[in-house]
Amino acid sequence: MSLNNPETGTGSRKERSDTIQRFSTRPLFLSLTIGIPFCIFKLLFGITLIRIGSHASALVSVCGGVVVIWALADLIMNIGREVFDLLNRPAPFEYCLIAQAGRLFHIPMVFLAVDTLLTFIIICTMLWSGWISTLTLFESYLWYAATTMNLISLSLVILYNEIRSSA
Repeated sequence: MSLNNPETGTGSRKERSDTIQRFSTRPLFLSLTIGIPFCIFKLLFGITLIRIGSHASALVSVCGGVVVIWALADLIMNIGREVFDLLNRPAPFEYCLIAQAGRLFHIPMVFLAVDTLLTFIIICTMLWSGWISTLTLFESYLWYAATTMNLISLSLVILYNEIRSSA
């Protein structure tokens, strides 16, 4: 027999498990562990393009500026999703501009997957081009924090889901 006492946090294993599952799918968790790290990757890529473009081509700098605006818009949207989640209200917008565009076609998750693919391409471009070495110390720490938050949280969610399905 299980006693569910909200004051002591006791309850059945399934109830605690469901609480963890609900938290890991909340917009607050998703924004903090995926959305905002992705915004940081985009922002640093845009800044890097501006920096590279100042020595190479104005077009590269302009592209960097567009990426910075894209990253900042996505950051505002992610923070907005967090606020709506904390207020227990559904957000009237998606996590990012590309997914918002997908809403027009009633397939925001497909467009969110495209945004994810583009972000992974950005990460690979930064790594394989060697541009990652051009980041300042502060920018490097932002990159490390975004990478850590994103990868560790993903691993924890996968681990939790595997343990849950095995039980």
